[in-house]
Amino acid sequence: MNAIQFILYVSNQQASKTFYSHILNLEPVLDVPGMTEFQLTENCKLGLMPENGIAKILADKTPHPASGNGIPRCELYLSVTKIECYFSRAIASGAKIISEVAPRDWGDKVGYISDPDGHVIAFAERINS
Repeated sequence: MNAIQFILYVSNQQASKTFYSHILNLEPVLDVPGMTEFQLTENCKLGLMPENGIAKILADKTPHPASGNGIPRCELYLSVTKIECYFSRAIASGAKIISEVAPRDWGDKVGYISDPDGHVIAFAERINS
């Protein structure tokens, strides 16, 4: 594998672009109708694709992605430094709190939020790094 890209299906590409720009403190590396991409690390991108765009590809083989809005369908687990800054910025950007930042039994301090489409985002920081 040379690179990894995760693509979230979103109801409003522009609103999601603004949301993720704020919470990640990044500008997109690609922003065209049908796809917005953020470079998370050297070999990892996060993509945002409109639900109606992917629905054309999926055709009648799966339910329309909008039918799953608000249902946790994935988790983005993002290892960061200064977790409180990321968590606060996400809340200020309209994220819903799922679980406040707290030490977890696997050795990370983690806070969970959801984006406007209900995707779960975890900001994590190693407790003893």
